[in-house]
Amino acid sequence: MRRRRNVALRAYGCAVAGLFFIVGCTADGPAKDGSAKDGAAKDGAAKGGTATATPPAPSGTASPGAGTPTAPPPTSGEPLVPEVDEAKQPKTVAEARTLLGRVVIAEEAFGPEVVRSTPFESDPGRWPVLGADCVWQTSGLPADVLATSTRYFHVPAKDGRGRVQINATVTVHRNREESGWETARAMEEVLRCPNQKLREGEELKNLWGGSLYLGEQMNGWTEDAFSESGQYVSAEHGGPHPYTWSQGQFGPVTMAVSGKGAAGVTEEAVTALVVQGTSRMMLQAKKALGKAAG
Repeated sequence: MRRRRNVALRAYGCAVAGLFFIVGCTADGPAKDGSAKDGAAKDGAAKGGTATATPPAPSGTASPGAGTPTAPPPTSGEPLVPEVDEAKQPKTVAEARTLLGRVVIAEEAFGPEVVRSTPFESDPGRWPVLGADCVWQTSGLPADVLATSTRYFHVPAKDGRGRVQINATVTVHRNREESGWETARAMEEVLRCPNQKLREGEELKNLWGGSLYLGEQMNGWTEDAFSESGQYVSAEHGGPHPYTWSQGQFGPVTMAVSGKGAAGVTEEAVTALVVQGTSRMMLQAKKALGKAAG
């Protein structure tokens, strides 16, 4: 599996992994995931926005257009990626749904400008699948998934800035090996389908991505990091606009956020929101499943 993923384009993965390393060090401040797939397809955003008004900056960071995000260093002696406590891993669907509820985020995690979209949550019994024709569809949950949830948010259009769409997804697998394969498949989807159709009138273009194990390059925040970037084009919202997707893994759990940009929104602003959500969910997963220090 390692060799299959190491064929990835590394430059983007290194850059975003470094950004997550910085923001992922925050303690209890709001953060901005990881990965989002909407009810009918995997969600995304696109390049091409102009630099005017931007979404709120993540807690403890500079404004997306004003410099590199910064955050306080981790407390001395606390590992950024603790050891998973095997006794805390869910064994049943009910246990997985309880864990999922402790990890998935609400709109407050992104800042005051982000609100819930309608619908707010995906069908818990459905799963997005990228077909051989590079078109996203849904099917029932695969056998290795105990529970999954996607929540939908947006920054309303305002002051010449378009509507920014954000999705946050948490998936609880039966074990760490299966969650690792989810990340591997995400990388393979980009290589297989650099252009993808979400649904009628919505597409992702020119996708590229990278996958980094813990300790590779600047990945110090997750066991396995995956990042995807490209362009979002919509019959309703125009484009191309910036699109970013980032995904992390801790034990049997994957968490991801996608961001679809809009007119008047920079790629950096979209990435900052994605980082804010993913880092918050990763922090909550580590608190729920990590071994206690000492």
